[in-house]
Amino acid sequence: MKVVDSFREDVEVIENVWIPMRDGVHLAARIWMPADAEAHPVPAVLEYMPYRKRDFTRLRDEPLHHYFAGHGYIGVRLDVRGTGDSEGILRDEYLVQEQDDAVDAIDWLTRQPWCDGNVGMIGLSWSGFNSLQVAARRPPALKAIITMCSTDDRYADDAHYKGGCLLNENLAWGSAFFSLNACPPDPEISGPGWRDQWLARIDNNRLFPDLWMRHPTRDDYWKHGSVCEDYEAIQCAVYAVGGWADGYVNAIPRLMEGLSAPRKALIGPWPHAFPHAAEPGPQIGFFQEAVRWWDYWLKGIDTGIMDEPRIRVWMEDWLPPAPYHPERPGRWVAEDAWPSTRIHQRRWHLNVLSLGDKPDAEDAVRVRSPQTTGLRGGDFYGFGAHGDAPLDQRADDGKSLVFDSDPLPERMEILGAPVVTLDLSADAPVAHVIVRLNDVAPDGSSSRVSYGVLNLTHRNSHEQPEALEPGVRYSVPVRLNDIGYAFPAGHTVRVAISTTYWPILWPPPEPVELTVHTGVSTLDLPVRPPRDADAELAPFAAPERGPVSDLTPLEWAQSQRLVEMDLTTDEMVYTAFGDGGDFGGAALARIEDIDLTIGYTLRRTFRIGEDDPNSARAEVEQKTVFRRDDWSVRIEARTAVSSDRDNFRVQATLDAYEGQERVRRREWDEVIPRAFL
Repeated sequence: MKVVDSFREDVEVIENVWIPMRDGVHLAARIWMPADAEAHPVPAVLEYMPYRKRDFTRLRDEPLHHYFAGHGYIGVRLDVRGTGDSEGILRDEYLVQEQDDAVDAIDWLTRQPWCDGNVGMIGLSWSGFNSLQVAARRPPALKAIITMCSTDDRYADDAHYKGGCLLNENLAWGSAFFSLNACPPDPEISGPGWRDQWLARIDNNRLFPDLWMRHPTRDDYWKHGSVCEDYEAIQCAVYAVGGWADGYVNAIPRLMEGLSAPRKALIGPWPHAFPHAAEPGPQIGFFQEAVRWWDYWLKGIDTGIMDEPRIRVWMEDWLPPAPYHPERPGRWVAEDAWPSTRIHQRRWHLNVLSLGDKPDAEDAVRVRSPQTTGLRGGDFYGFGAHGDAPLDQRADDGKSLVFDSDPLPERMEILGAPVVTLDLSADAPVAHVIVRLNDVAPDGSSSRVSYGVLNLTHRNSHEQPEALEPGVRYSVPVRLNDIGYAFPAGHTVRVAISTTYWPILWPPPEPVELTVHTGVSTLDLPVRPPRDADAELAPFAAPERGPVSDLTPLEWAQSQRLVEMDLTTDEMVYTAFGDGGDFGGAALARIEDIDLTIGYTLRRTFRIGEDDPNSARAEVEQKTVFRRDDWSVRIEARTAVSSDRDNFRVQATLDAYEGQERVRRREWDEVIPRAFL
């Protein structure tokens, strides 16, 4: 990747600026600006999140905001209240307080002599979420946003629930947030009061997985911050960016359909990562694309970006399944509007173990999946690391009910959300159905193309679940994740149906058998016909970025993903260990510019018995280290979830050390009713 270290604008970096809030709390920002900005004011681009601008995301922030400043913008990286070096306490994600603070920060930026009064927001994940949420508040200066790997619906597409099922990511991400929320401000920024701030953070910390599990339905808690509740509230321009390998991709088509404001979408093969550095690639010149967007909306320069098709996506070609792909074959395609009137639904009928153009006579088939089904599913949302991607699906297919088409006579491209409508019954009041769409190659390998899940008690509503009546037939549509994919000629389309999907989903409280009625159940695929104009799409520029601070690795993380099966107890244990920071694979490293040694390691363990859903247990262990001269801080956090038929149990400990002395220990042991989970 090209590193640009000389721009048309000389860049000055201000390590820390205090931005006052309406209640007197000060938030900490790092700012990059053109050297002559006070004489010639320019627009500001704000990135706003809790992931510590001073250290954790320093090496990720610098290339982006330096690049923006070099192209005539003020780059602002702001720590959310109570995180990094910002004052105050962070009590949860996406609170009204967080939005209020963003509005205050935007107002402050517009009153600075180096800002011309126009502001944009950019962000990936958390900062992509709050870009949408702040846009819905309509601060007058906010003219445009770029939201990446984010969601418009905090219940349907976030790290907590999917299809009304509890995600194990709720524990994994909630534990990371729990640990992050206990980290101290940097004494070099906060001064002698750093220790009091740190202890206040620990004393007020919340066990976030427990909090979120107490909201198992789509109640007002989740509606807050879900911009799908009122798309019309957003009037500024929106560029929505994401990847097919990310857990949040479904929000992008919804935004394109729901928003009335000026909007564009870009979907690559990428995971939860920036498009200029994401794996699998192809990587693109995303920073250049962002500057084109800002030039148009913040400076009024006609870059032509709004003359291009509304939605541009990477149409993926088949690739042999593997735990890691540096590159994904395919090509860029585009649609001028979304939904596209060019795309039509091709219906297949689920007949006995086959997919057909016509229904056979009605019949019934049954499935009761082992609790270990899903082990080949990869991570809920990966970051491009080895082991993130779905593996060959044959092992999971063998634990599922499968329906195969005849080999395709010609290539078939799909773009959108496949839908499987099942006529089924269950033998228990709480049941899940998991549907995978796979591509089976002539050699028998099975690649996951898309998948969808549904807690069947949520079949009518995510707000008011209803128990199933055992033996009663229901017609249930299961919407799979949006995807752009080309099935090659000679390959087979497979629908695989299971009742469990571990370790992505927490299982129902008892083993479930589903009866699927064939001949009346269907698969609808959004088939996209060829479009000659795709060949004329302008190519993206090659990736480039700004300069970055020096990092010295001190200890390397020994990343591992291990599966152990105890044949005496029939228990499976899946363990993932590695570093969780943005430190180039190092578990411990020194950021030379600020003479700070920092480390972060993470271990996730998921265990379950083959036939007993109540043997499920998920554990997360984390260690975070900060050191400079005689200053040394360490945070150790451990969280776990288990369950019986009626309740969840969430346990945690948090230990904070200054030097070798433990200065705080907090413990949690919470019981939560299952409530149709």
